[in-house]
Order: sequence, then C-alpha cells, then structure tokens
Amino acid sequence: MEPDSDRSKVKVNGVPLSELGNKGMWFIYPFFGIHMLMFGLSGFLMAYSVNGPGLLFLYLHGGIAIFVYLIFYRVIFGVDEVKWMLINAALGVLGIYSQIGWILGRFGKNIDDYPWYQNITPFLYYVLYTFLLRQFLLDLTRSRDNPARRALVNSTYVGVSLLVYGLMLWR
Repeated sequence: MEPDSDRSKVKVNGVPLSELGNKGMWFIYPFFGIHMLMFGLSGFLMAYSVNGPGLLFLYLHGGIAIFVYLIFYRVIFGVDEVKWMLINAALGVLGIYSQIGWILGRFGKNIDDYPWYQNITPFLYYVLYTFLLRQFLLDLTRSRDNPARRALVNSTYVGVSLLVYGLMLWR
C-alpha cells in the first residue's frame, strides 16, 4: 500500500479494503469496470448520436461521474497511481483518437466530423478506463509491490498500447 493511499478508510461490507488484499481486487475492478462502462457508453452515445442532448447535459452527466471516479481513484490507488494516469492520458491522445475513430467508422461516421469539445467526455472515460486496466494488470500480475515486475508490466503496457494504437491508425 502506498503511503498516500487511504485504503484503510475504504470498507467493503464493513471490512477495510487494505485487509481484503487480493479479495478487494475482485470487488473493485468488476464494480468500477461495469459502472464506468455503463456511464461511458451512455456518454459515448450521447456525444455522437444525431439527436443527442445538449453539450451542457453531456458535460454535467459525464463531468459529475468523472469527478467522483477521480476521488475514488485517489482514495483507493493513491496519488502516485493517479499521477501515472497522466501517462495513460498522454498515451490516450493517440489511443483515443485511433480507437474512437475506429468505433465511429463501424457506424459510418468520422471522428473529424465532430468538434473537439464534443469528444471531451468520451475521451475522459477512455483515460479512466485505461487507468483501471493498468491497475488491474498490476494486481493480476502481483506487480504492485515488486519493482522489477512492475517495471516490466509498465513497459509491456506502454509497448502493447503503442503497437495497438499504431495499427489502428495505420488502418
């Protein structure tokens, strides 16, 4: 557990998350993965549908949820891990553009047909989801407290991400 993490304050069924160990992982990732998928999918559909809601509603709907996720991320994973999310965001610019562009292409649409500000909510969900994916990989490979393994997982994560994004842009 990182020194800046507040895992001991977060409880699942009355038990501090820090005491659940790997068992806590099996609550956090499915819960946030499914919850964020629902909000992210609705945000995606609202942002790119022909008769979607206004931009203010899109920002309120997505913005409130994104703000709450960030609070939970800081409490559960710690400040250092949230900082790593910024690395995901940098990778995400390339990944988001390629993958959302690819998804929209499946529906006969082009990402360039939408103004930049209409892409903000789906882009932020993408960053949050890829952050959760990296956290899951660190826990799945038991790399969080093993510096050598963690470095390997981080390098592999960045390399595979760049490969996938590059292939999608090359399409």
